[in-house]
Amino acid sequence: MTRYILGISCYYHDSAACLLQDGRIVAAAQQERFSRVKHDAAFPTAAIQYCLAEAGIELSQLSAVVFYDKPFLKFERLLETYLAHAPRGFRSFLAAMPVWLKEKLYLKTVLRRELRQLAGVENNETLPRLLFSQHHQAHAASAFYASPYHDAAVICLDGVGEWATSTLWHGKGNQLTPLAELHFPHSLGLLYSAFTYYCGFKVNSGEYKLMGLAPYGQPRFVDILYRELIDVKADGSFALNMTYFAYPVGSRMINQKFERLFGAPALAPDATPSQHYLDVAASIQQVTEDIVLKIARYAQLLTGANKVCLAGGVALNCVANGRLLREGPFQALWIQPAAGDAGGALGAALLAWYQYYDQPRHSDERHDQMQGAYLGPAYTDAEIITLLEAQQVPYQLLSGDERSAQVSALLAAGKVVGWFQGRMEFGPRALGNRSILGDARSPKMQSVLNLKIKQRESFRPFAPAILAEHAAQYFDLATSSPYMLLVAALQPAYRIAPDTDVTGLAQQAQVRSCLPAITHVDYSARVQTVDAHSNPEFYQLLQAFKALTGTPILINTSFNVRGEPPVCSPFDALQGFWATDMDYLVLGNTLLSKAAQNPEQIAQAQQRVFAAD
Repeated sequence: MTRYILGISCYYHDSAACLLQDGRIVAAAQQERFSRVKHDAAFPTAAIQYCLAEAGIELSQLSAVVFYDKPFLKFERLLETYLAHAPRGFRSFLAAMPVWLKEKLYLKTVLRRELRQLAGVENNETLPRLLFSQHHQAHAASAFYASPYHDAAVICLDGVGEWATSTLWHGKGNQLTPLAELHFPHSLGLLYSAFTYYCGFKVNSGEYKLMGLAPYGQPRFVDILYRELIDVKADGSFALNMTYFAYPVGSRMINQKFERLFGAPALAPDATPSQHYLDVAASIQQVTEDIVLKIARYAQLLTGANKVCLAGGVALNCVANGRLLREGPFQALWIQPAAGDAGGALGAALLAWYQYYDQPRHSDERHDQMQGAYLGPAYTDAEIITLLEAQQVPYQLLSGDERSAQVSALLAAGKVVGWFQGRMEFGPRALGNRSILGDARSPKMQSVLNLKIKQRESFRPFAPAILAEHAAQYFDLATSSPYMLLVAALQPAYRIAPDTDVTGLAQQAQVRSCLPAITHVDYSARVQTVDAHSNPEFYQLLQAFKALTGTPILINTSFNVRGEPPVCSPFDALQGFWATDMDYLVLGNTLLSKAAQNPEQIAQAQQRVFAAD
């Protein structure tokens, strides 16, 4: 009998759904891609509908629906935290309680109501079994069960689940054994988010901006962090000095004592950071990396494993991941590409398959279970052409070989190309199916993409996508990096020495390599390795670009405009193409030129983005 299991995450941030068929991932997607609301926390109705449609089944055919969190434990933590800090936080308590008492505390009832509406039934009798995992348990399952490893240590680090903020596990076969955990409010994820807030970025979405800012600074506040904010033990466990933080019950992450400690107030959102904030960013990044290394060494000691799997929001810190690969105790590591809460939907489903239903696990050391993370919707050329003709959009139809040759020539000529192919990626990274591409050799491409296309901060670097067989030639990278979750140094042969008198954000104007658009100020890059097995279309384009230019590298950044999630459908891509200064758009086998587009459609799309911003 075929068994289908649906995993869901929602109501906090980054709602998602994932469907398994006899343990194999059939489909997975975030709700934001369908609703077009960035980090959408709503019940993932559209994502579930997509997953069921991909499998060709109805909700009634599911064996189980698994939620990634245990609401009673989370409510216990919330209540105990407010009581411990009373009367501080009373206003926040009053705001939170009605939502909990009406919905979140009775989540089983809420979920069944949503499932009934989805199925179009009036009672619960025809609904599938409803199961719940713990938050970090779902993270750990998403990391280990989807990995290629049979035996591995598992490290999960995030803000907070129910109580846990950091957990260690031992995965072996179909078993996932908890070994150690830290509890709220002592959290590496929330510590990093506090500094994200301090440096003027939005919590739960701006942490990667802080990571990108760090190389511009000097870690001169590290001693202050260790002396005043955090007590770290040899095993990586730690305790925060909570007199500096307001996040347990406040509307801010930090308090005035924190600001006095660092000698300046929190930076206003979107303000240009001075050298002070650059140095603060560098300091928290170094401390985060140090703690991750200590935790990893302890995990290896507990498990004896020579491989490690990572999940949780901190696992998206690809600079720390790169250092763990270079300096850590493990021979190999694997990072869940949907490491944040969206991946909890996948972990919850996998946990049910392997532990609730006690199914055997057959890992393949050559390939993981993520299918390149290409688990979202795909669209046929017929669907794309129907849309283009309905919108009266001029296009050119190409064959696969023509497409690679023409697009590589456009990229080599300095054009910016939207690239929409195959199934949408699951997780926060664009991996060559919902991407914006550019020539990494161009000294102007980083500023063009940041200011005219992505409409984002100018200091942020772009990631290189490189043919896997050439990765070691260009980067100090001893393993593949298919999910763009490892930072590696550019090899010395490709570096250019900068003017050493320049400091701060002024360094972003310096050319530091023959690939300036993807080389960060510290000669690092967040690398994606591309092979013919995982993404043949993208691989073919990179091959064509190499044949034309001698360079096997392209800039790869997510296909979205500011304030919106990455595109999902051809319609989303068309709107994004019109709304930005992108030169060309490739939708499947069709090629669109911006110069040939209707000015009225362009103006309307740009007005929509401007109004939303």
